[in-house]
This record gives sequence, C-alpha cells and structure tokens, in this order.
Amino acid sequence: MLYTSTRDNSIRITAAQAIAQGISKEGGLFVPCELPQFSLDKIKEMAAMSYIDRAKTVLKEFLTDFTEEELNYCVEGAYQADKFSSAAVAPTVNIDGNKNILELWHGPTCAFKDMALQLLPYLMTVSAKKTADGKTIVILVATSGDTGKAALEGFKDVDKTKILVFYPVDGVSPMQKLQMTTQEGENVSVCAINGNFDDAQSAVKSIFTNDDIKAQLTEKNMMFSSANSINWGRLVPQIVYYFSTYCDMLSMGKIKAGDEINIVVPTGNFGNILAAYYAKEMGLPLKKLICASNSNNVLTDFLKSGEYDKNRSFYTTTSPSMDILISSNLERLLYHMSGNDDKLVENLMNSLSKDGKYAVSEALIKNIQRVFDAGFATENEVDETIKAHFDKYGYLCDTHTAVAVKVYDEYVSRTGDDIPTVIDSTASPYKFSKSVLSAVLGGNTPELDEFAMVDELNRITKAEIPASLSSLKEKSVRFTNVCDKENMSEMVFSLLNL
Repeated sequence: MLYTSTRDNSIRITAAQAIAQGISKEGGLFVPCELPQFSLDKIKEMAAMSYIDRAKTVLKEFLTDFTEEELNYCVEGAYQADKFSSAAVAPTVNIDGNKNILELWHGPTCAFKDMALQLLPYLMTVSAKKTADGKTIVILVATSGDTGKAALEGFKDVDKTKILVFYPVDGVSPMQKLQMTTQEGENVSVCAINGNFDDAQSAVKSIFTNDDIKAQLTEKNMMFSSANSINWGRLVPQIVYYFSTYCDMLSMGKIKAGDEINIVVPTGNFGNILAAYYAKEMGLPLKKLICASNSNNVLTDFLKSGEYDKNRSFYTTTSPSMDILISSNLERLLYHMSGNDDKLVENLMNSLSKDGKYAVSEALIKNIQRVFDAGFATENEVDETIKAHFDKYGYLCDTHTAVAVKVYDEYVSRTGDDIPTVIDSTASPYKFSKSVLSAVLGGNTPELDEFAMVDELNRITKAEIPASLSSLKEKSVRFTNVCDKENMSEMVFSLLNL
C-alpha cells in the first residue's frame, strides 16, 4: 500500500512516511493509491471478532510496512480495556426500530477523537523509528474542542514527541477548556488564540509549509507532524468503526449480511464522514452517507449546490466541535471523486485560499450526490431534539449527536428512506452539560457552576457521569497562554523554548 498527495499524484510514499510527515510538502493531503476490498464473507467473519481484532483486520491492509508485531503493539496498546468504559469500545445501541446510535465516546476524553488519537501516538512512534532518524516529532494541533484534549492525552509523555495545542479562546465549552488547560505531562503545551478554529487551522497549515520554520526545527533535530485529521494516521482508524458497527448490526439481528444501511455523521472538518466513504468504497454495504451540520452549514450548501463559500457569518454554537467553515478533509473527497485529478484539487484549494470559495462542475457534484445527502440543524432544533429524544426514548444526546438526529429525522421525512441507519454519537453529553441541561429543562438553565450542572444533569437524567470528567474538579489549571492568530509561529518557538 502506497500513498500519494491530493495536489501531486506523482508522489509515492509508505504509510510510515505519510504518518510521520503529516502533510505533503506542497500542502496536499496524503491518500491511499488504491483501496483494499472486503468481501461479505470477510465482513461476516469480523462480526465474531472483538473490536481489537476488527481493527487489526482493517488496518493491516493500509499499514503494509508495519510488521505483525508492530501492528499488534499499536492496536492492543490503543484499545486496551482500562482505557475505554465499554467492553465493546464503540458500542452500537438500538434506540427504536431502524434508528441506532454508534457511541464513539467511551474513551478517556469522552469524545470520538479518542478512537483515533489513542492509536495515533503508537502509529507515530513506530513510523518515526522507520523514517525520522531519531528526530523529536513536534505535534502541532488546531482544535475546535475535542481533538485537542484527545491528542494531549494520547501523546502525553510519549518519548521523542512534543505536542502543542491551539484552541479558539471563546470557541470551546467550559468542560473542553478545563480538559485541555489542566492537562498533565512533561511534553505538552496549550495556548488559546484570539480567533476561531479556522484561524487556528489555517495558521497551523501555514506553519507546516513554511520552509524557514522547518529549517530552524531541523537544526534542533526536530520535525513537525499533525494529530489533526489532515494526518492519514488520524483518519485511517476511523474507517474501523464503520466496519465494526455493521458487524454489530449483524450480531444484533438488525440486518442480514449484504443489507445496506445508512450512516449519519455530525461533522465540521469532514474527516469522520470521509472515513465512512472509504469503508463504502472498500465494500461495506453502505447506501447513503448523510452529512449533518449545525448553523455553520457550509458543507450542507456545498453538497446541495456544488459551491463552497466560506465567506459567510460564523456562528459560535452549542456544538463547538462543528464550528468550522474550512473543512479540510473535503479535499480528499474531491480528489477521489474527480478521478484523482490533482491539478483540479490544487486549483480549487488555491481558489479557497485566495477568494474563500470555489465551485465544482455539475458532473462532479452529481457524482458526489449519488453517495452523500446533507442537512443542518439550528440551535433551537438542537435543543428541541435533545429534549424530545430524552422524553421519548430516555436516551440523552450531546449537542453534536442531536444535530445528526435532527438531520436524520428530516431526511427520512423528506425521502421516505428509513432503512436501518447508524447515527454517530460523537461526545458524552457531560462535555456540554450546560447546553444539554438547558435543553432537557426546556430552556431553563439554573445558575450553577460547571460541576454542579454535571451533578444536576445526572440527578435529572440518571445518565452515568464519566469518571474522567468528574475528576477534573480536583485538577489545577496549568496553561493560561493566549496569542493572536498572527503570532502563532512565534508562540510555537516560545512553547518549544527555542
């Protein structure tokens, strides 16, 4: 298995090189040159496996330069039982009829990013030994809330790595901020920026491709890499849980082998739903991939019209991990759907950088629409969905999951397509306790501090509080840095003591 770049498909590198490097030198994203194919018989075999064995079965097809021992070390280390509160790691829960929830938040930071970021440090360590010649890898992360904590937790005290996380100062929930600013570990640093997630992400990409900065790191025997989903090592573990949920549906008797299911994903950066696209292309019987956005509905507009335009109002919502107007992983989809047209992708991304927008051909958007549907939910609809879902089913959704539930219900109403469906649940409701409590109470938010709100939400709903969140009450804040987006490169050097 070799990898190429979305902006230069003459490139051929190994998985270890792609993971260690993070992003291609010309700014493109690494993608596999071809996708492995999974037969129905193989998928049926996986249904009897544990999550760890399902992960090994999928990942060995992509990480062909890893030995069996290296793959076992990575996967078994990432998904060991004491890290996840569910023995299934990512359980599928039937809510009603054909509506099922894939709970991706049973890891140590209570968000779906753990599914990849518990594995990435292992992949990175093995990859660095193969390719990085003893360099210290500096993991540079922009986060809209969940990636930051999951990356910090995954990389803390990992040998020969340092991790720097930047988050929008007013763009994360109080619990997300506490998770990051209290992070333990000798090799971690956290800084807020005056700006939104897109500002942080754009600055990180700029730093990655700045030759002067890279040269200064090289002098110190360091190199950059990424824990954002621009890194293939962050994206490939997410393919696993779509195979796993299909296997769960088989085991639950909700489908027979070969039956198609729909997948609904709340997404801002497009990586989570792109992983479902890869699974579909590999032979998993997925029918429609339904992209759910919040009020920052740039993806919904693109998937309906073929026009991508980030020149619009930016909303700070109660689902902050989706408060994104530049969806990086859409670049990978455009590459695949255009027949691997790297020059087209380069031109589109240049237009996005220069003008903040681009438009694709009618043929290309129709090709995309054969696979994808899209919708969005307003803030009021998110609140109404959390309350209605809890009142009807006794199931408590966080704000991001509620976006997906609302979009799914609207999709079924609009199309009549109510085949068995899996909805991604991306975070514990306790990461957004104020918003969820307010919704459950019909808009009445009591004047309580963050942890009192957690307790009140637990008293009302009886939903279990994750231990990793309740323990934050006892931790001290370590990081209080704030910088302007224009000064992020200087802050990088300051945090690295260079």
